[in-house]
Amino acid sequence: MRTAHRPGHRRVTLHDGWTLHTAADVPVALPDEGVPATVPGCVHTDLLTAGLIDDPYLDDNETRLTWIGRTDWSYRTAFDWSDDGFERSDLVFEGLDTVATVVLNGTEVGSTANQHRGHRFAVEGLLREGANMLEVRFTAPYTYAEALRDQLGDRPGAYEEPYQFIRKMACNFGWDWGPTLVTSGIWRPVALESWSGVRIASVRLLADVDAETGVPRMGVALGVERSGAASDLTADDVVEAVVEVAGTRTLLPVPAGLDRSEVRFPVPGAKLWWPRGRGDQPLYEVTIELAGQTWRTRTGFRAVALQEDAFRISVNGEELFVRGVNWIPEDCFPARLTRAWLAERFDQAVAAGVNLLRVWGGGLYESDDFYELADEKGLIVWQDFPFACAAYPEEQPLHDEVAAEAREQIVRLAPHPSLVLWCGNNENLEGYADWGWQEPLDGATWGAGYYHELLPSLVAELDPTRPYWPGTPYSGSPELPPNDPEHGTVHSWKVWNRVDYTHYADSAPRFVAEFGFQGPPAYATLRRAISGELTPDSAVLAHHQKAEDGQGKLLRGLGDHLPKPGKDAFDDWHWLTQLNQARAVEFGVRHFRSHMPHTMGTIVWQLNDCWPVISWSAVDGDGRRKPLWYALRRAYADRLLVVRDGAVHAVNDSASPWEGVLHASRRTLDGSELAAETFQLQAAPRTVQRLALPQALTAAGDPAGELLVLTAGDTRAVEFFAEDTRVAWPKPEYSVRVTRAEPGPGQDPTASASAPVPAYTVEVEAHTVLRDLALFPDRLDPAAEVDEALVTLLPGERAEFRVTGAELHDPAALGRAPVLRSVGDLES
Repeated sequence: MRTAHRPGHRRVTLHDGWTLHTAADVPVALPDEGVPATVPGCVHTDLLTAGLIDDPYLDDNETRLTWIGRTDWSYRTAFDWSDDGFERSDLVFEGLDTVATVVLNGTEVGSTANQHRGHRFAVEGLLREGANMLEVRFTAPYTYAEALRDQLGDRPGAYEEPYQFIRKMACNFGWDWGPTLVTSGIWRPVALESWSGVRIASVRLLADVDAETGVPRMGVALGVERSGAASDLTADDVVEAVVEVAGTRTLLPVPAGLDRSEVRFPVPGAKLWWPRGRGDQPLYEVTIELAGQTWRTRTGFRAVALQEDAFRISVNGEELFVRGVNWIPEDCFPARLTRAWLAERFDQAVAAGVNLLRVWGGGLYESDDFYELADEKGLIVWQDFPFACAAYPEEQPLHDEVAAEAREQIVRLAPHPSLVLWCGNNENLEGYADWGWQEPLDGATWGAGYYHELLPSLVAELDPTRPYWPGTPYSGSPELPPNDPEHGTVHSWKVWNRVDYTHYADSAPRFVAEFGFQGPPAYATLRRAISGELTPDSAVLAHHQKAEDGQGKLLRGLGDHLPKPGKDAFDDWHWLTQLNQARAVEFGVRHFRSHMPHTMGTIVWQLNDCWPVISWSAVDGDGRRKPLWYALRRAYADRLLVVRDGAVHAVNDSASPWEGVLHASRRTLDGSELAAETFQLQAAPRTVQRLALPQALTAAGDPAGELLVLTAGDTRAVEFFAEDTRVAWPKPEYSVRVTRAEPGPGQDPTASASAPVPAYTVEVEAHTVLRDLALFPDRLDPAAEVDEALVTLLPGERAEFRVTGAELHDPAALGRAPVLRSVGDLES
């Protein structure tokens, strides 16, 4: 006899009333009743909110908080429940960080050991009328990882931390740009789901384009779970789902005795989704109705392919030159991130000309907001599986955890048209081949089985619409050196670590997936993060430099390009090292782009930071744009003029021909013309036109006193014949006019929507040559920002800067150092 149960499904979030506890002896006084906790969240942010620890991002506070990652913690809450007539009840955790035991009313219901996946625990029979007690007990990440390391045997890695022995965000354990802040907590939503009958257990959605007809098509794989009563059906009983997208409706039956069904069908009413710069990004709501439940998402239709040897990514049959940036976790405490926070960073990427974000393998599978924003803004996404810079054991329990997380995340991310590539790991193939791992491994597993067998098989099974690449750098075959510039992807780190940035010009790799150069964050960011006096050799400043010998490399990297700052000249040190970073990366991008189509992509390390730090980022940890951002915007423009090898290369990565006249002239520093030539510019769309320059333009009579100017319409390039340290700079002379303005249509599109109304126009007229003229209004007010930077002016030329975001006490200060800088003022 069947018991009558209420049909349907109900979900109640359990985010209220949590408290944080520990039985350990810790260096802070915790209240007996526990610390009020935020869910989703983590231990660090709960202790910070309660005023029990100092902000780990400021000064050297991080060093006094290592005990948190070595402590066992417990989260507790109470919730009311009454028998609601449903047959089944499940506790659903979308993300637990990381080693956790879930206890309901004193009974253990399950355990976890993977930050990268969710968990569902059946709890019917354990729920009580009235108050119910839920506890999540977290084992210290270090305790778990070090124990597994002892059990399986150590493996080599880039850092002396056990991150490869726990399925957790690796950079939590510190990186050469990030702090060591090893977290625990309920970091994604938790809910109680009650249901009877049939439940939508999973949906795998694949939207692509039929290769023969060119018509968009949809594949749906539906997984269902039946409660006891629903499973007691005859073979003739069928549940039927209704799938709708872009005006197309289809039925998906699931016969009794089966827990899944699939269908593929054309969607002729849908238009193609394109990356930014190639077309529009139409997105369509997909709904699946089943037994009173509605599952919804959005998707777009496009075809993706990878030409592997030359590593060329194409979307809808069009090859792309990838103008990419690497993405690291935006915060060490990702539960704090909001959609608006991410949108600001995405807008900064778009405004810099970026078309691809690479989600780096030492971080996370990012939030739904991340991929939805990428879909909307046309930013294509390269997704690393989370393995980075270490030999990863393949033994249990890690192997099954990796398989489970990969299955979940491949299915979760598959609907997003922005996702174009799955990549097995970051630098582990190179590590095994070139970093001396083989001898200490002595035959032990190191991850090859993941990258060459498990992950590609799962991608082929669950997401055949996208290519898979075993790792980066990788040359396409285990028989080739991983960093072979003639095949696949390379990481170019000789520059920064060992040689001058001009060595980028030594080669033209097929695809450069990592390269970059360091520079400090904005002045206001450093001022907020570091108390006391700012000096180049400050111990606290050095704490916000995580790279090995980073401060030394910053100064050595100036080379002959720029003068060395004085020992105590912080303002000059800050300006010069920021400028050198911008110049180094711009040099590399321009060189690689000039080799299109042999080279078909650059992914700069890195777009963003997770805290205030001296790093390779273009946008610092407080969201401020460094000079590199402005240089990147110029280097990633659709059209570019690059001088190399006695010729000018007109890069036209736009949909229209670039036609017109190219003016080239060799001039003295005072602007007098020594030689000139005009060329007919005819660069077809997505091509590079090479125009040989005559010796009269390329050979300077006085390298210290001459420069080359190239102009084609709005595109301009100014090349000096000598390094700045050898140029005969005149004493900088210019006039500045600062006026109050109101924001209008020309307001900086990357400025925050909540920025105050005041705006200022700063007009600079050069009376002598001014190289890399820049404004730093954050020195006057942390909220102030400027629309342009690194402008070179010849005598008589003018530039206009727009400053927004703050009411300035002394606007006239916008016209003098240290707010207004150029290269020549260091030589005068």
